[in-house]
Amino acid sequence: MSFVIRPSREDDLEHLYEMAKLTGGGFTNLPADRDALNGKLEKSAKAFANTEDALTDETFLLVLENTETGAVRGTCQLMTQVGQQWPFYSYRLNTLTQYSQELDRTVRAEMLHLVTDLEGCSEVGGLFLHPNERAGGLGLLLARSRYLFIAMHRARFAERVLAELRGIIDDRGGSPFWDGVAGRFFGMTFQEADYFNAINGNQFIADLMPKHPVYVAMLDDDAREVIGLPHPTGRAAMKMLENEGFRFEGYVDIFDGGPTMLARTDDVVSVADANPLTLGSAALDSGERALLATGHLTDFRCCYGTRSVDGDSIAIDPAGAETLRVGEGDTVWSVAK
Repeated sequence: MSFVIRPSREDDLEHLYEMAKLTGGGFTNLPADRDALNGKLEKSAKAFANTEDALTDETFLLVLENTETGAVRGTCQLMTQVGQQWPFYSYRLNTLTQYSQELDRTVRAEMLHLVTDLEGCSEVGGLFLHPNERAGGLGLLLARSRYLFIAMHRARFAERVLAELRGIIDDRGGSPFWDGVAGRFFGMTFQEADYFNAINGNQFIADLMPKHPVYVAMLDDDAREVIGLPHPTGRAAMKMLENEGFRFEGYVDIFDGGPTMLARTDDVVSVADANPLTLGSAALDSGERALLATGHLTDFRCCYGTRSVDGDSIAIDPAGAETLRVGEGDTVWSVAK
């Protein structure tokens, strides 16, 4: 069975909608709403059609396709410059240290500050793999294909890149962090606020969110204990991000308190290690397992394959060449699996 990462198309709508219904909430980039998803597909199509190598506010949506059946079984997204259409809000976790000479006591208080520090960064997000396909490293293929895409279209992305991980969601689909912080001011459940944000954007946060710092010690235990923690299903994704060079720098999501991971774009391992090579042979029978990619914008394709690199030349296996639709003399990018 073979899978390929390719740009999204308009006819992927129903596939995306069916996957969106499986996310379980807290997944703003993949809302279970056909109109919103269609809007994402239209914005992605516009980004792929733009041939100018300049940094603007764009969204590229990629999908994982089973090449034998044509079924879409996963998706991921790249946002080139966040915070342009409306502010990109985060909570920044800081510590305030105070000392009383009379008591000879030092008190350290953790506080959450509402900030827009990450405005202008690129973002990798929207990664979802169908539950029936969570084997064989397909999640890793989805995740790392984004970095190859960035390397191959570097001028379209910012100097820093972030990734937001979904926070802790309880069995009812609620968020202890939301209930303990923002939910007190909005009169909305987490699910209602999350859905509204996915469909309408987060201007309502700017309108209603209190601007003063929140003292963590004043939150209830349930809210306090989940700050900066990923959802259990996101722990592997967090580890993958750390392996790529992303780090948690105290920024958390304003809805569910999940961690935001940051990296300098050029320092991301799969961006730094990716280089264009000329395909010398498409008949390799053994070699190193790798992610292989080719194409520009709408012609982008990425898959697993076998490679052997010799200087500026690369040899790959026949199946990889068929999936990428490349032949001798074509350009192939790759990173080790």
